[in-house]
Amino acid sequence: MAKTHKHLWDKVVSLENLMEAARLAMRGKRSLAPAAAFFARWEVECVDLSEELQAGTWRPGAYHYFKIHEPKERIVAAAPFRDRVVHHALVRVLEPIIDKRFVEDSFACRKGRGTHAGMRRALEHARRHPWVLKADIRRYFPSIDHEILLGAIGKVVADKRVLELVRLILASHRIWVSPWISIKLLKSKD
Repeated sequence: MAKTHKHLWDKVVSLENLMEAARLAMRGKRSLAPAAAFFARWEVECVDLSEELQAGTWRPGAYHYFKIHEPKERIVAAAPFRDRVVHHALVRVLEPIIDKRFVEDSFACRKGRGTHAGMRRALEHARRHPWVLKADIRRYFPSIDHEILLGAIGKVVADKRVLELVRLILASHRIWVSPWISIKLLKSKD
């Protein structure tokens, strides 16, 4: 049975965590208007975020959707900068807990891993196995069932306030993430 972690909320909403989260969210984005505006008042913004989170009044803002073509066309959902600070604050607390549960051969977006480590591991497998399966699951991230994801997180995180924050963030653009709803259809209703 996996260890469950309680009493994480105070770590997530602490001023120190939010300030470090803001610094991480600003990395490479200080020249962009939303980040620059936040940075101009970042201590006040972090205090406000901490107070809103503690009071339960923080709500995610509207996402900005845009297309990119690298390496193929896909739609990206960008959260408002202020929300990204909250995301970073949450990840800073949950990542060390959840990362331990990932399979050994998972390399993307993990500290101490990445493309080069993944390539070395792929080479090890290629030397032992003559076959490979290359797969790309279409619209994988938008199709993840939020209840299943929350259930998996709930197996290791027992802090109800943290789980509710995760639920709130996941639900903040849920209508878009359904793989059966066209983004054009949603925009035509605006």
